[in-house]
Amino acid sequence: MDTKVNYAMVGAFVIVLFSAIVLSVIWLSSGFSIDKYTTYEVFMQEAVTGLSVDATVEYNGVSVGTVKSISLNQSNPHLVDLLLNIKSDTPVTEGTFASLNTRGLTGITYIALKDKSTDLRPLKAKEGQPYPVIKTAPSFFLQLDTALSRLNDSVQKVSESLQALLDKDNLHSIKEILANLDKVTENIVRNNQKLSSILTNTERASRQLPYFVEASTSTMQILQAQTLPETNRIMVNLGVITENLAELSRELQQNPAILIRGREQIGHGPGER
Repeated sequence: MDTKVNYAMVGAFVIVLFSAIVLSVIWLSSGFSIDKYTTYEVFMQEAVTGLSVDATVEYNGVSVGTVKSISLNQSNPHLVDLLLNIKSDTPVTEGTFASLNTRGLTGITYIALKDKSTDLRPLKAKEGQPYPVIKTAPSFFLQLDTALSRLNDSVQKVSESLQALLDKDNLHSIKEILANLDKVTENIVRNNQKLSSILTNTERASRQLPYFVEASTSTMQILQAQTLPETNRIMVNLGVITENLAELSRELQQNPAILIRGREQIGHGPGER
């Protein structure tokens, strides 16, 4: 009796265990998860070549969700609408942006989320939006393509400028300039000896300059010590002579007879001798 009971218990346990295994397989294969997800919308402004539904969504390199759907925008054909299923505990903020990225050697395309803003408010759907909309940033390949396009434009402009510079008239002018430079070079070589002599004389003159300055200083000292005092005495004498001439001129104007009779002697007064 006990043996039959044990067999029954073992059989029941096996059945329960098998059922649990089957249910687990079904649950896992159906994609059930205990994580809660929030749907976000992204409007990509570039081609999403290589991106597919269920592609990974990463936030700073950490897998946080998948791509739910990919479709063309019905209002603007330049945009591609993406719906992303992202774990609800992911810190998607007003400063979060999405970009298309490709993984190294494998070439697998995925959506990369980053946040470099100081606006850390949780991203929510605005009025009229079915889902919160994550802003986008150009992918590396788009930036590279833009840079190459600008480089190509710059090269094209440089090429056009060179073509304009090297037209017939400018080429003729350049040839004349080169010919003149050759002549100038020849003249310099021809007059090299003269230039050397000039430089040598200049060097000698610069060496003699201190002696010249010293001699000039001595001359100025002599002028100051000897010539200037004598000049002052001469000027004083000239001043006296000028005063005498002025006095004589006044007397002649008053009494011209002085030139004939000379100056009259003034007689002595009473009691004077």
